[in-house]
Amino acid sequence: MASSIITPARIRTDLYSFSSRRGNSPCVLSVVSSLLYRIIARNERIKPEICKDSSSPCPFSATWVPDIGIEKFLERIFKYLRCSPSVFVVAYAYIDRLTYYHSTTFRVTSLNVYRLLITSVMIAAKFLEDVNYNNAYYAEIGGMKTKEMNKLEVEFLFKLNFKMHVTVSVFQSYCAHLEREVARGGGYQIERILGFISSSRDDSQKKKSLQICKYGR
Repeated sequence: MASSIITPARIRTDLYSFSSRRGNSPCVLSVVSSLLYRIIARNERIKPEICKDSSSPCPFSATWVPDIGIEKFLERIFKYLRCSPSVFVVAYAYIDRLTYYHSTTFRVTSLNVYRLLITSVMIAAKFLEDVNYNNAYYAEIGGMKTKEMNKLEVEFLFKLNFKMHVTVSVFQSYCAHLEREVARGGGYQIERILGFISSSRDDSQKKKSLQICKYGR
């Protein structure tokens, strides 16, 4: 996947008309992984992971980095879930929202990104998809025990104050931003970090459910 140029048109096609029957992964996985790599590089240059809001170790932090790249990990998730590409956009939005809410106490790092991803994708899939797997299945994909997966889900939800709703306008803004990042970065090289789009803005589309965005299903 990384060998082919990713363009805004490819992202748009994947997000709005992707079919898993094509046998390949949506290019949004590569774009999201590139963004996360940049965020991690920036965070780890500044200071180590912060988790001051608890006296115990941050539950998303592992003691070692898995021997698999972020993009390959996302491809693994997609392979076994076969969910719509929009799930990964919403999952990224959740992580972005979480770091915004806890900007002084939490950062995405190489030690927590994998657990954040499997947890955020699981929650996004439950929010968007008609058919879902149980937590034990997600735990198997993420390489952990069911009990740990359950704990991470609860932790993630509480950190977001259970604000899982993503409006159509916010979703479309994330998609447009992904397209711009690819256009500016020359294919799949991402040059800027995707900014947080506040879900608290009061607009006429706030009440619309993102569930209409189940494209390619």
